[in-house]
Amino acid sequence: MSDTGIGALLVRLRAGRGWTQQRVADEYNALEGRAAKTGKEIGRYEREARIPVPYTRKYLAHVFGVDVAVLDQAAAASKSLRSEGGSAPRSFEEGSAWPVVPLCSGLGTVSADAVASADFPRFIAQRNADEFVVEQLEADVARLSRAYVSHPLLELYVEIKRLRDGVFQLLRGRQRPRQTTDLYVAASRLCGLSAHVCLDLGDYDSAATHARAARACAEAAGHEGLLAWVRAVESLIAYWTGRYEHAARLARAGRRHRARGSVGARLASLESRALAVAGDRVGAVAALADAERAREAMSGHDEVPGVFTFPSAKQFAYAGTSHLAVGGRDHVQQAIVSADAAIRLYRSAEDDDQSVGDLFAAHVDLARCHLLLGDLDGTEAMLEFVLASPPGRMSASIVRRLTALGRELGERQYGGAVQAAYLRDRLQHTAVLAAPPATEPPEPPT
Repeated sequence: MSDTGIGALLVRLRAGRGWTQQRVADEYNALEGRAAKTGKEIGRYEREARIPVPYTRKYLAHVFGVDVAVLDQAAAASKSLRSEGGSAPRSFEEGSAWPVVPLCSGLGTVSADAVASADFPRFIAQRNADEFVVEQLEADVARLSRAYVSHPLLELYVEIKRLRDGVFQLLRGRQRPRQTTDLYVAASRLCGLSAHVCLDLGDYDSAATHARAARACAEAAGHEGLLAWVRAVESLIAYWTGRYEHAARLARAGRRHRARGSVGARLASLESRALAVAGDRVGAVAALADAERAREAMSGHDEVPGVFTFPSAKQFAYAGTSHLAVGGRDHVQQAIVSADAAIRLYRSAEDDDQSVGDLFAAHVDLARCHLLLGDLDGTEAMLEFVLASPPGRMSASIVRRLTALGRELGERQYGGAVQAAYLRDRLQHTAVLAAPPATEPPEPPT
């Protein structure tokens, strides 16, 4: 068997093609069909901070056009080199005493002391997570975060909670420092998903608690991108609890983190929407321009799909809400353009990437635009998509939008219109049916 390790082999294969680590990740993701790998992760394999598991080696073999057995042999060589120079680790129970080394004089004392040093690496070797555990966790988080966009909440939160609690338990044990960091990243993302579940169910206090835990884990991992993303979640919570200026400040604070991917556009869009509702028209328009610049200057890819990305379709949906809140005929017309673009882009995306919540929001915004322009027929046409959908798919924020629009239809200028009364009754009925289910969301982490 060749004694070439997996790291050296991967470097040689990549260099032979003149590729960057990110290019390898892009080729891998194209084969697997999802954004599972980053250039940073390929670098870990090359440094042998991790040994790629058989599933990963299969795709890497396709990327480089070699037989998977070549990578398997190199991985075995790396594992063999890691284990050289020592026997199987001794097993010490948690909290048990270390072996007592008898004291003696002279050279015997020095030799006996060396036994204690020899025992300590065996103690270190006892760990509850390895690269296989971490890699599976990352795959599970990616799957759940993508499914969250298009699937009913209650289908997912039980598994989110189970995985989150499992990661907490692993972190209370012992693992190598690099795996501890990876576990903190996974814990942060799972707490972030828990916060989103609570947010969408309207349990804002629990959402805030999960978000604080997500931020603590992201800080422990030193992950700038996650810290920025958690600020976005906290901004959302502040927005839906009516603290619009605070929501804008949180989004602005998130933008100070050096983060790759689309989170900069997300934070600027959140700031714009919050400022618009707070009445700061100039600030809202400026933040909208910042969001567009952040999209154009976006560097790198988002590490995890779904909830952790901010696609162009979602940015258009947020822009529509911002323009609508700024007000005035020109901004209402721009809101129509933005909401239409969001719907078109989501409809052309794969089913798993079609955000049901954003489609609802864009249709409600369009309905309100037509209402402000005095077009009740257009309002009814836009609402039909929402009103014909299963109420159980609607989040607390959509219910609030429908309720607000129903109140608007009851204002004096529409009082004599039969169509307005009919739409108001349908909105009220749907809002009642779509009220958050009588179930407990995932409890805040302890």
